[in-house]
Amino acid sequence: MFVSDIPRFLVWADTPPGLTFTFMIYKETQMQTQATRPYVVAAGEGEGIWFLNTLFTVKAGADQTEGNFTFMEQTCPAGFAPPRHVHFAETEAFYMLDGRVTVCCGDIERVLLPGDFVLLPRGIPHGFQVSEDGPARFIHLTSPGQFDHFAREIGEPAKELTLPEPGDIDLPKFLRTLPEYELEVFSE
Repeated sequence: MFVSDIPRFLVWADTPPGLTFTFMIYKETQMQTQATRPYVVAAGEGEGIWFLNTLFTVKAGADQTEGNFTFMEQTCPAGFAPPRHVHFAETEAFYMLDGRVTVCCGDIERVLLPGDFVLLPRGIPHGFQVSEDGPARFIHLTSPGQFDHFAREIGEPAKELTLPEPGDIDLPKFLRTLPEYELEVFSE
């Protein structure tokens, strides 16, 4: 029997008493999915989503990471502040690239500058506000991955990778969609 003749699943083999060995053969597929292939997204590329008057550029979404995380670049206009909210399904993190953002999470409040990182654990209410001095740009990471699905459902495909023109938010749709993604928004 050749190894190629063995069915493609986990194989356990025992040898004579006192000597045991284990070997594994991973399932082979004719076609790899994007989640199992390496890929590169160059600077200035990615799927653009206009979300709550900001721009998300998806570099790796839940579909590409087998649901493990979502990795996006987010650009926000001066003064932008989402409502204080809590994620029950995922942990969120920001790594600042440009601008200045004040973040509140639990009992901490901190001004973030380029190079700063903040971890916003699931289950802890948080919010942030972009400085009035100008826009901010940061890496937006959530784990497990699903936030890109929420952004697509609430937002719209970006015509270009720039901030959208300010517009009205479909608040009823936004509020109806929150429970599906285990999110809750607090009124101030």
